[in-house]
Amino acid sequence: MTSVLITSTPVHGHVTPLLSVAASLVAAGDRVRFLTGARYRDAVVATGAEFLPLPDAADYDDSDMDAAFPGRRGLRGPAGIRYDMIEIFLKPVPAQLAAVRDALAAERTDAILAESMFAGAAVLSGLPRSRRPLLVNLGMIPLGLKHPDVAPFGLGIKPLPGGLGRLRNAFLTATAEKGVFAPVQRYANEIARAEIGRELPRFFLDWPSGADLVVQFTVPEFEYPRAGLPDTVHFVGPVSRSRASTASLPAWWGDVLAAQGVRPVVHVTQGTVANSDWNLVEPTVRALAGVDALVVVATGGRPVSSLPDSLPSNVRAASFLPYDQLLPLTDLMVTNGGYGGVHYALEHGVPLVVAGMTEDKTEVSARVDWAGVGVNLRTDTPSAAKVEAAVKRVLGDDRYRSRAAEIGEAIRHSPGPDAVHGIIAEALAKKRQVA
Repeated sequence: MTSVLITSTPVHGHVTPLLSVAASLVAAGDRVRFLTGARYRDAVVATGAEFLPLPDAADYDDSDMDAAFPGRRGLRGPAGIRYDMIEIFLKPVPAQLAAVRDALAAERTDAILAESMFAGAAVLSGLPRSRRPLLVNLGMIPLGLKHPDVAPFGLGIKPLPGGLGRLRNAFLTATAEKGVFAPVQRYANEIARAEIGRELPRFFLDWPSGADLVVQFTVPEFEYPRAGLPDTVHFVGPVSRSRASTASLPAWWGDVLAAQGVRPVVHVTQGTVANSDWNLVEPTVRALAGVDALVVVATGGRPVSSLPDSLPSNVRAASFLPYDQLLPLTDLMVTNGGYGGVHYALEHGVPLVVAGMTEDKTEVSARVDWAGVGVNLRTDTPSAAKVEAAVKRVLGDDRYRSRAAEIGEAIRHSPGPDAVHGIIAEALAKKRQVA
């Protein structure tokens, strides 16, 4: 039996995908402990894993990040990025590592599985392999490995082939690491010196390059190509698939069925976290008010009454909708670019219009554009005119749907989280052979 420790920052979009990994490992017979915030105790226990709480110094309520971190209010651009990296992700590292050490001391652990923004793993990657268990990066956000073929992660810049592209990437990387992120790297190195007696061996956001394994939850068709990518990187497909949903169908579901073959169905969502306002839903419903389309809105758990008053007559809304039934009937999805939601759409061959510039959404949106599966609006707050033009462009060009269908085929044939057990077991077997 393999004993694994899963670690995650206490953020919904980071924890939730890992629950599927935990459940899969438990089903495979592994001993699984899951270290994260107290808010997610019940969800972790439901997977069959043992819940381990992060210390108070590393835990916070992610349902209102501005309340948890009031200093981030009003910050934009580089200042906002630096604040988030230091306050949200790096300051909890000493407490994260204390909890990891306690877990390792309590019982034998074969592998630590860390999502990309669990910054304590960056420090662990600086330890010699003899001083730590197998370290596995679980790629719940787009692959961020530093490479000459790609621009620095977080800028949302698509690849540019050839020597000119590599020169551009080298310049941008130097600018980011030596300029924008220099204070963040210094802070990360201070933590590393205090915790392991040495500075980090690489840029802190690039810690997965120092992991023993990278399990990336997408398919190669939706990730930038990198020449000579190490064989430690495994693409396994998205962590979650559309399965039979328990969400009930709304009373207006017949309108969706009646629209098939008559007018396009456009699904609009801001996910379950970044929906404190309707900066994407509101301009979308206004943009499509005069378009012959059925607009289906999911509020991600917020009350439908929180939507703008006097919704156009072609709009239908619900708090949650069963994606396994909705997406096969959907012609286009408008979204702020969450990694999971985008993969749900692509699984069903649904093209996209994306408008997301926060967290990893900048990189997700750039990949939507690069892969040819949709239009990237390159803003969090698009105008109704911009949304309307993008929707008409995608609906009017079959190449978007065709490309989305190709990636959907690859997703449906990928193993997803069930591949993790075998990948780890193989790596541990090789380690024992060498020993």
